[in-house]
Amino acid sequence: MSDAVTSSALDPAIAGRLKRDANGLFAAIAQQWDTGEVLMLGWMNDEALHRTLTTGRCTYWSRSRQEYWVKGETSGHQQWVKSVSLDCDGDALLVQVDQIGPACHTGERRCFDAGGELEAVVGIPSR
Repeated sequence: MSDAVTSSALDPAIAGRLKRDANGLFAAIAQQWDTGEVLMLGWMNDEALHRTLTTGRCTYWSRSRQEYWVKGETSGHQQWVKSVSLDCDGDALLVQVDQIGPACHTGERRCFDAGGELEAVVGIPSR
């Protein structure tokens, strides 16, 4: 296991419902609370979730830097938590946020803007 697995003050009732990958991480989808826009995918561990729930600011685990980061701490593009939901399998969270500024590190509003639509590439039939 990586350094992402650390002791945490996360409520044991919540921690017991989480399914983590081999590195102790689970996916966290950030969604704009009032429009439903899917903004980004980040990774959390128990401590990142604990910090998110107790501060009201999204805290993620950086897989490349192996450290915690609070969204907007350096850029000013903050995520203020409105709600957090666990999916049916316990391996992903939906974090509804009020996003201030762009969510993507490229400066785009959403991380899914720069990649482009794949339906034309894979031939998904239109209705």
